[in-house]
Amino acid sequence: MNTAIIVAAGSGKRFASETPKQFLDLAGKPVIIHTLERFEACPEIHQVILVLAVSEIEAFETIAPNYSLTKVSCIIPGGKTRAESVFNGLQAVDQRTEIIAVHDGARPLVAVDEISAIVLKAKETGAACLVAPVTDTIKQISGNEITATLDRKNLRRALTPQAFRYEILQKAFANADLGDEVTDECFLVEKLGRTITFIEGSSKNVKITHAEDMIAVEAFMKSSEFKF
Repeated sequence: MNTAIIVAAGSGKRFASETPKQFLDLAGKPVIIHTLERFEACPEIHQVILVLAVSEIEAFETIAPNYSLTKVSCIIPGGKTRAESVFNGLQAVDQRTEIIAVHDGARPLVAVDEISAIVLKAKETGAACLVAPVTDTIKQISGNEITATLDRKNLRRALTPQAFRYEILQKAFANADLGDEVTDECFLVEKLGRTITFIEGSSKNVKITHAEDMIAVEAFMKSSEFKF
């Protein structure tokens, strides 16, 4: 059994909207529904645990019957930080689970093939991260000065899902500080000294953070070249 933890408990303060970004309309459906449908369609995922803010659980339960989401086994209240929310979801994982894939609920354009690939890679290596190239020139700074230009050929942006063997992710979260500095699961797994492999993902796997991101995501979805 492989389980996905979909984290959608953020307040969305940077989005500057009264409606949480996960529930905004995107091509006729809430963002979170698009995301869940990608995992529903993935043959490598057998169970989905959805983590939401307590205040949004009732709203989701109202709309969920309108969609076929047979893999969503439970809805878990989120924590104060993203890491706490993942930890809360981890407590609900079926102990028969082999691989856990953690995904941001605000990334609705992840491809089903990408989900499958990262799960299979984690089965092979224990820990795997979906990544994308860095296209901007990256500068290192100190104070108000630029001190170096980093070689972007050796840099990647971390995407989600990130996938791990169940016991590895459990160990990574055991007694870990789950503050705001923990921005992804690989950060905690790295602290175990574990090697994390990666798979190159699509740059279209955008995390909706600001209002302009919705515009970009809608444009991608309308593109004749785009497919899930």
